Amino acid sequence: MTPLAIAFLPLTDSAVLVSAREKGFAAERGIDLTLVRTTSWATVRDRLVFGQVQAAHMLAPLAIAVTLGLSQHPAPIAAPFKLNINGNMLVMASGFAAALDPDVIRRTADPIGSAHDFAAAIGLYHRKPVIGVVHRFSSHALMLRYWLGYAGIDADRDVTLRVLPPSLMAEALRTGEIDGFIAGEPYGSIAIADGLAEAVALGPCIWQRGVEKVLAMRRDWMEANADTVDRLLQALTAAAGWCDDPSNREELAELLARDEYVGQPAAALLPALSGRLTLRADQSAIDVPDALLFHREAAGFPWRSQALWIYSQLVRWKMVAATPDHERQAAEVFRSDIYRRALVDMGEPMPGASLKLEGAVTQPMPVGAHRGALTLGPDRFFDGAVFDPADVAGYLRSYRIGSDHG
Repeated sequence: MTPLAIAFLPLTDSAVLVSAREKGFAAERGIDLTLVRTTSWATVRDRLVFGQVQAAHMLAPLAIAVTLGLSQHPAPIAAPFKLNINGNMLVMASGFAAALDPDVIRRTADPIGSAHDFAAAIGLYHRKPVIGVVHRFSSHALMLRYWLGYAGIDADRDVTLRVLPPSLMAEALRTGEIDGFIAGEPYGSIAIADGLAEAVALGPCIWQRGVEKVLAMRRDWMEANADTVDRLLQALTAAAGWCDDPSNREELAELLARDEYVGQPAAALLPALSGRLTLRADQSAIDVPDALLFHREAAGFPWRSQALWIYSQLVRWKMVAATPDHERQAAEVFRSDIYRRALVDMGEPMPGASLKLEGAVTQPMPVGAHRGALTLGPDRFFDGAVFDPADVAGYLRSYRIGSDHG
């Protein structure tokens, strides 16, 4: 057995890692998997960069930021596998949400209207609202900026973003330290169930197939341990399939609920797993079928075009200079070549290309695949924009850097 340690945060989207260990998928491929629970993304980053673990459950933008030298100690990071798609929710305290559309279902279904309402609500508020984000370089923060920017809200000027570990968000809301937050599940659902907040925007309503967590490794370790990497990706793919099977949801929720993993009640974990989200404590749950994807639609495939979209947002928000070298480094973090190598004999359908237009799929669409049949789900951005990875500069010209859509 090959010993291997992976750092993770207590989130519902750690499911693939947890099931790989607990359901024996890792052991079947000769991997003695240890999961190292941490509380902040900064700690996950440091454990990976300094070699305390061989891999990490990581925010996709953080993997790119570390590679570009934007987040503490620079190190080339590789992400050969996506652990999930979607899974985030923006919630705000009732006092702020009262200025928004009172119909919370209509509110979340209309992100354009809600963005404009949010801008108006800021004007009515007695101070800048403080919104918790899990890390500066997180999908959550970039999607929040993207959504706010549509309505002319500059996240660096008009609101205060406060970085907190996701597990501390609900308590920070309770004490008034923040007015709302955007985080991965189950923390939005917990804040709503406790009557602390209500949903304002759902991740899949901002970007229908938003890139979220990746399996991150130091590039030098990945290149020196090809066989271990391949066996790990095979184990995670099998685990992801198990997680996406509706018949396993309750067992998965019980696994995640254990103290050594998420440490929250199974009832708080089931909403995202089942795609049945409660948006306000006094309302019944609604269907959000794309709340969290683990396996279907080749969810684990690391599209390089998605890495480039993240890069475009880092440039847009003045976190990195736009240079050909930065663009190349960002694209190379997502290792679709390693994904293909590892899974070539598993019979998994996988895309024939590594880049695609992001935001262009409006309905389920069959695509070319190396083997098997593959259908991609709708991946539209809420504003209808389409990102062409072959023309990042052109895409960025349609935005005022650091501000709203041009």
